[in-house]
Amino acid sequence: MHARKRFGQHFLHDPAVIDRIMASIAARPGEALVEIGPGQGALTDRLLAASGSLDVIEIDRDLAAALRAQYADQPRFRIHEGDALKYDFAALARARGQRLRVVGNLPYNISTPLLFRLLEAAAALLDMHFMLQKEVVDRIVAAPGSKQYGRLGVMLAPRVRATHMLDVGPGAFRPPPRVWSALVRLEMRPDPPSWATLPQFAAVVTAAFGQRRKTLRNALGGLLSVDQINAAGVDPGARAETLAAADFGRLALAVAGAAPL
Repeated sequence: MHARKRFGQHFLHDPAVIDRIMASIAARPGEALVEIGPGQGALTDRLLAASGSLDVIEIDRDLAAALRAQYADQPRFRIHEGDALKYDFAALARARGQRLRVVGNLPYNISTPLLFRLLEAAAALLDMHFMLQKEVVDRIVAAPGSKQYGRLGVMLAPRVRATHMLDVGPGAFRPPPRVWSALVRLEMRPDPPSWATLPQFAAVVTAAFGQRRKTLRNALGGLLSVDQINAAGVDPGARAETLAAADFGRLALAVAGAAPL
């Protein structure tokens, strides 16, 4: 099967990289593993062998047909043909009777929207291991004050514990992408703060980083007054990249009309 550009496919083939990915995942028998975009199945055999059960989601109907034929004699291999951006992960967790461990070598063009889609089903997930563009992983794990720190990392921080596992060069894929990739582990936090799911949290973060060179008094002018920002315990003269996720949480509560933490 040839990679299709419209699906952003880059098939993993390097055995050493596959070994390191499997070691990072550390799958165990009985776990509810889900692979997004199995492609040519570089990880699929190993994941199925490790857990004894595997659900895969594949949008490419030709790849799905090939995998269906390849695993026809494996009743605990289940393929779901369709778009992961529209998939009901919460329903799958209910069907499996446990929280899901999600794995994927994600197309770069859907990685961020898919992460936000999965956050909607956070209660159904245990953890996620994704191969992403290295630049995206750098943004996810970035600390306040760094150049990479931005909206994506802030939105994920209260919901997941992110760990950069390894970097992967273009030669590990066919065809090779033009950029380096990286594997990230995202462990769901068991007790995320209440403000993490407020629509006001997303609104504040988006507004603050939409004009990141501006101070908060200017970037958030349409949401909060200077006095309200001060009352939330945040400096109106600060810029977005200096704030921790909890600071944005207090601002979100202020927008929502709740008392700051």
